Amino acid sequence: MPDILHKIGAKSSSPQEVFQALTQLEGLGAWWTNDVRHDDVSGKLIRFTFGDAGFFVMKVLEQVPGKRVEWQVMNGPEDWIGTRISFDISQSDDYTLVFFKHAGWAEPSEAMHHCSTKWAMFLMSLKSLLETGQGLPHPRDVKIDNWN
Repeated sequence: MPDILHKIGAKSSSPQEVFQALTQLEGLGAWWTNDVRHDDVSGKLIRFTFGDAGFFVMKVLEQVPGKRVEWQVMNGPEDWIGTRISFDISQSDDYTLVFFKHAGWAEPSEAMHHCSTKWAMFLMSLKSLLETGQGLPHPRDVKIDNWN
């Protein structure tokens, strides 16, 4: 199965700051989409809405403070359901690194190409948020095609 892989480094950010941006609703809303909320009482399901493009529901599988976050896609486009998204966090000199993986795609597709580009852009939004305090979450993100 093919995976989407990316790496970013945020200068002068701590692993804990990155972890908070990946686990707190306020942080997620500042770099990915401004329409994010818990989808259940336990807080283990998170709903990310992207306007007319639809929504995704992620189940939180793992949260290791300052080290790792992993979700499983429970609802959204058919080719996303069951895939897993992970963020592995580490420190290297003045940079906090994020190793991103969106794993479990059944096959390469037009949607996977689109998502790979969008993930790269949203990860740069995360980097900007961590370094400057300002990200570019949906709907302020760069539109790359007619899918959004």
